[in-house]
Amino acid sequence: MVTSYEFDVLVMGAGLAGLRAALAAHQTGATVAVITKVHPVRSHSNAAQGGINAARTDRGDKWEEHAFETAKGSDYLADQDAVEILAQEAGQDILSLEHMGVIFNRNEDGRLGTRRFGGQKRARTFFVSDFTGQALLHVLYEQVMKAGLPVFEEWFVLSLVKDEHGHCGGVVAFEIRSGRMALFKAKAVIIAAGGLGRVFEPSTNALICTGDGMAIAYRGGAPLMDMEMVQYHPTTLRGKGLLLSEAARGEGAHLLNAEGERFMEQYAPNMMELASRDVVSRAEQIEINEGRGINGCVLLDCRHLGKKVIRERLSQILEEAKSFANIDLTEEPIPVCPGMHYIMGGVKTDVEGRCWGPAGAWQGVPGLFAAGEVACLSLHGGNRLGANSLLDTVVFGRRAGRYAGEYAKTRPHPRISDGVVKDGENGLKRVLARPETDDTVARIRHEMGRAMTENLGVFRDREGMAHAQQTIAGLRERWNRVAIRDKGQVFNTGLVRALELDFMLDCAETIALGGLTRTESRGAHFRTDCLDRDDEHWLKHILIYHHPGGPPHLDFLSVRITQWEPQVRVY
Repeated sequence: MVTSYEFDVLVMGAGLAGLRAALAAHQTGATVAVITKVHPVRSHSNAAQGGINAARTDRGDKWEEHAFETAKGSDYLADQDAVEILAQEAGQDILSLEHMGVIFNRNEDGRLGTRRFGGQKRARTFFVSDFTGQALLHVLYEQVMKAGLPVFEEWFVLSLVKDEHGHCGGVVAFEIRSGRMALFKAKAVIIAAGGLGRVFEPSTNALICTGDGMAIAYRGGAPLMDMEMVQYHPTTLRGKGLLLSEAARGEGAHLLNAEGERFMEQYAPNMMELASRDVVSRAEQIEINEGRGINGCVLLDCRHLGKKVIRERLSQILEEAKSFANIDLTEEPIPVCPGMHYIMGGVKTDVEGRCWGPAGAWQGVPGLFAAGEVACLSLHGGNRLGANSLLDTVVFGRRAGRYAGEYAKTRPHPRISDGVVKDGENGLKRVLARPETDDTVARIRHEMGRAMTENLGVFRDREGMAHAQQTIAGLRERWNRVAIRDKGQVFNTGLVRALELDFMLDCAETIALGGLTRTESRGAHFRTDCLDRDDEHWLKHILIYHHPGGPPHLDFLSVRITQWEPQVRVY
């Protein structure tokens, strides 16, 4: 007998975007459930440190300034209608979070405190020390528990399912603890499964960030957009990928080269260390490549901030520096380098979170929604501003949840054959039945991560990206043969890792294809063989569609510009 559940709205992922979407959908009167491969408070949203942006007009800030700096930071690849919504709705969402129970830092006047983040002239980043994501995540999970929403923890989603009309009708998943398979029927599915950081090695992302949601939507018929746009964060620990928050530079920390110079003066004389992340990362890499680094790093210097500021406002990275590098930030600088951090691309959605477009515009999957890092509006374009990611999850998680709940009211309960569960079971049996070889999932995964970092890093060129593409194709063949030594299905973490790798290889393929296709340098996509930004030919998004049995299909969409025409981008 097939285990089956049925809801109006099913949310895949329990990070900030997923929990905010679930609450918003619940408020429409829909029946809502959350399915997640980890406990909600172990979601990668926990790792967000620095803060969340909002232009509070009662403080003399203007949402238009926030929107402009977001569009400029994106190197003008962001769709400006989405950017305007983000900036306009940010302030109210900050207050809503505080009313839910988020204890933001306050200034000397007792008002919500702010710090300045990269690419922005004003201090508009609200924060909870340097663990803002964790604070938000726990409060939203409390709200989900208060609302009584069912949360299916440690379930691994295998695929979307569709009804006879091609509309999304739910997912097939198995419980990691028991291995049992189930069909989750839903009138609307919201994918909020986070990013794909572990496609690269090292990465600031948790080991769970394997692009599951992107690959599942992609295989289900939704396009992935702007996948070549991969952000490198300027301050990570070499070899470990551990992130040292932009909050440090927001509080006034300096970047120094081997000669003790604040080298950002040469690259961004106005914004210095608080230029956009792509600009700072490239500057660091140039310093390192030209011999002014220290063992492949530059130095992050916080000493002049004083012990009080570091201990009160940067407590987490103070502890991390001591634990992972044996360095006391109050006494000495710490070596850092650019590290893979975030993907601006993802599942193509509109500003309501829908993964299907108007007739003739772009194809997708009716009934499927997405929000957070897994989605691409495009809000961040070629480069995301720091502290816009948490805002993205809250604003567009809320919007996706609300629209999914309203959409569900218009749809009948989907009719899905129980055979889809049998198909899922047979697929797992085929993977488990593979004969033993000398190859391993871990080896394939590591080789993929190194190939992506080496060939699609801060600097790229055609030869390197083509090499990565060939490597990925070879790794896909190896994945098709690699065996899982544990043949059971109860807590079979080897099986989970293999399935994650399958999804990651899909994501890696689209990143390399997007990079080869975009023959210009824009934002985080900087090609040494195409140095200039080309607005005449490339002020457009790249859409990639899955084609079973053949190469992916490419399509293009023009960037939507409302107020701010592209201009030379300097900091």
